[in-house]
Amino acid sequence: MPPQGNKAAKILYRPVGLVGGVLAGAIAGRITKVVWRKASHVETGDTPKPLESEYSMRQVIAAAALQAAVFAAVKAAIDRGGARAFQRWTGEWPGD
Repeated sequence: MPPQGNKAAKILYRPVGLVGGVLAGAIAGRITKVVWRKASHVETGDTPKPLESEYSMRQVIAAAALQAAVFAAVKAAIDRGGARAFQRWTGEWPGD
């Protein structure tokens, strides 16, 4: 049976994780827009959506893959940083 402190740490960490997820989404969205603009050589505009007919299947899939990769990397970095800060404040690691 795991120590009780870890269960409490996981519960206390939930709000930190939720805020981190929202923050990661916002940061990832901005990074994705910048990268997409540079990669597609377009000055304005968002990444193509699946139902926008003016984009090719290749562009739509590339944009979706870019969005997923950027979000995953940003979310992992924010989650890890949040967990480290939580451990410094509480002495408990929230993920074990």
